[in-house]
Amino acid sequence: MIDPGGDLERIEQAIAEMKVTVDKILLTHGHIDHAAGADELRQRLGVPIEGPHRADIFLLEHLVATGPSYGIIGARNVVPDRWLNEGDQVSVGTMTFDVLHCPGHSPGSVVFANAEQRFAIVGDVLFRGSIGRTDLPGGDHQQLLDSIAKKLLPLGDDFGFICGHGPSSNLAHERATNPFLQDLDT
Repeated sequence: MIDPGGDLERIEQAIAEMKVTVDKILLTHGHIDHAAGADELRQRLGVPIEGPHRADIFLLEHLVATGPSYGIIGARNVVPDRWLNEGDQVSVGTMTFDVLHCPGHSPGSVVFANAEQRFAIVGDVLFRGSIGRTDLPGGDHQQLLDSIAKKLLPLGDDFGFICGHGPSSNLAHERATNPFLQDLDT
C-alpha cells in the first residue's frame, strides 16, 4: 500500500476485492493527502510503514494539526518503522525498488524505481505535464527541478511512472512535452 492519505474503508475494500495481502505501507512523502491514514492503516493491517526520508518528520508529526485546514478529519500523526535514504531498497512482493531521495516537493520526498520493470512510483515529484507544488512548507522549486534532472531523467526515456495524482506517463513523453522539464541540464 502506497501513500494512504485517507478513505481507509475504500482502501480495505479494494484490498479485499483484489485478494492481495499487504505486507507494508510505503510513504513517498509526508503531506497529509499521502500520509493521514498511514498510522491507522498500519494498526488495522498489522504491517510496518517504510518511508519517506527523515527530512519529512516535521510534516508527519503534525498531521493532526494540519488536517482541519484541508478538511481532513481523523488524521493521525505518524512515525514510520523505517526511514528511507538514497540507495536503500524496498521490496514489494517479488519486486525490488531502489530508493531515490528527491527533495523539492517536500524535503523528504522519495521515489521508488524498479530498473527491471522500467517504472517508478514518483509520489508528487513529477506529474504528466507538470511537477509537484513547491509552495508548501519545506518546498523548494529549484531543488525539485534538480531532483528531477539528476535522479529521474537519467533513469532513461523508457521509464514509465505512476504519480500521486493524475494519469501515469513516461520520461520520454515528459522530457518532450512537460514545460517544467524544458532546458533542464541532466
